[in-house]
Amino acid sequence: MSTGTDRDPTVTSTGASVPQTQDPAAVLRRKGSLPRWAPWAILGASLVVVGAVLAATGFSIGLWVFLSAIVYGLVSYVISRVVEGGRKAADRVVTIVVTSAFLLAMIPLVSVLWTVVSAGFARFDVAFFTESMRGVVGAGGGALHAIQGTLIITALAAIMAIPVGVLTAIYLVEYANNSRLSRAITFFVDVMTGIPSIVAGLFAYALFAMIFGPGVRFGFVGAVALTVLMIPIVVRSTEEMLKIVPNDLREASFALGVPKWRTIVKVVLPTTAGGIATGITLAIARVIGETAPLLIAVGFTTGVNLNPFDSRMATLPVFAYTSYQSPGFPPEPSIDRAWTAALVLMLIVMLLNIVARIISRLFAPKTR
Repeated sequence: MSTGTDRDPTVTSTGASVPQTQDPAAVLRRKGSLPRWAPWAILGASLVVVGAVLAATGFSIGLWVFLSAIVYGLVSYVISRVVEGGRKAADRVVTIVVTSAFLLAMIPLVSVLWTVVSAGFARFDVAFFTESMRGVVGAGGGALHAIQGTLIITALAAIMAIPVGVLTAIYLVEYANNSRLSRAITFFVDVMTGIPSIVAGLFAYALFAMIFGPGVRFGFVGAVALTVLMIPIVVRSTEEMLKIVPNDLREASFALGVPKWRTIVKVVLPTTAGGIATGITLAIARVIGETAPLLIAVGFTTGVNLNPFDSRMATLPVFAYTSYQSPGFPPEPSIDRAWTAALVLMLIVMLLNIVARIISRLFAPKTR
């Protein structure tokens, strides 16, 4: 029998009680795991030590975070290797590296969001959404004409791009059978996916300039330019969705004597409706913020124009660009309008992404 406070009886295979010393380090080695507070303690100690060293040599926030991350990773690896073994130590280091990379990638995103929201909130008022810039010099005015132009041109582009993109994807997946035409279409879709947006604007402008003459600019020209950018995105997203439909569903429909076109309409498309709608929504969100093609094909105006087939129209990206590039005097009101236009455009894109996720959830195939 042991009377010491630091002794713990251990029963052997023969039933005898053998005293054992409770060494904290031995307990950690036996358990093979660091306590939950250990990573946070190591991180805090790394921040304090590196901060103290830099305070004496010249403090810098960026250098402090960078060196603290390195010290934290090295110390974590050494302690974890002693206590938990090599595999767990490597796992902790990889986790630290991945987490650090994620936080590093979040810095510019958070910075952009904070800058746009803080700078654009100054003119986020009723007048900005109900007034145009017709006859406005200096303070005042709004972006009603630009918001309306953006919605009209983007809607026209979607009306033209969605049927072409979806039908092209249906042909490639359901009817092409790896033919020469399908390979050519796939090649040109890949090429169109990577073309700069300004090339689409130049193409649309040149096309209509041959018909109406040089200097032609109206909303429909910009819609054609955005259509060129949207079609490959819609084709690719729809094609991938159609490929994941199990062939068993098609064969079951064919076994019942259903024609192929009816199988596609009644079986294949409803199964992938959520994914197709999500891809279309993301394609719209991709092109709604384009500036270069609209600046070339549509131009800019300060008044409201709801007719996309007559005269120039204003759009939010071009409105923000022109307000920032030619602010006038004093420049502050124009720059405030530019930031607010960027904020509104960002909110529209965010709303489209939310709609895409809602559609994906609503139309997702039921698993049970």
